[in-house]
Amino acid sequence: MDADATWMLQALEEAALAPLHGDVPVGCLIVSADGRELGRAHNRREVDADPTAHAEILALRSAAATRGHWRLNGATVYATLEPCPMCAGALVNARIARLVYAATDPKAGAVHSLFDLGSNPRLNHRFEVTPGQHAELAVQQLQAFFAQLRAAGEK
Repeated sequence: MDADATWMLQALEEAALAPLHGDVPVGCLIVSADGRELGRAHNRREVDADPTAHAEILALRSAAATRGHWRLNGATVYATLEPCPMCAGALVNARIARLVYAATDPKAGAVHSLFDLGSNPRLNHRFEVTPGQHAELAVQQLQAFFAQLRAAGEK
């Protein structure tokens, strides 16, 4: 198994923690160019009552703390869902080198689906995007979560 597949499996394991406190199962890992994990997180919007507590934002904060700087040059982000505009913008601002994501998000995706923030030449930074890594597993996690909410009459 290649490194992208291995890291994405870890991001999926991280995503599995979010439903334990009522959050959508999205996970994120950030890895340095030399293969060291810099940060990881899962969605915490519900439990933290924070609209910005997306997995990517929390993982970026963790990675920046680990590195001791906000610039994450050379880093690769592994996200189980295509980042939203807020998170894609944060990836641009963090100067990441690469994003690998699992499932596309046709309603809020900002690197392929609705917007193309990662490669927009009008922005001051661009990053490489690799979609679809273990997409079927991420989709299964998300579908199971929302099916459970519907069954409980919550959404």
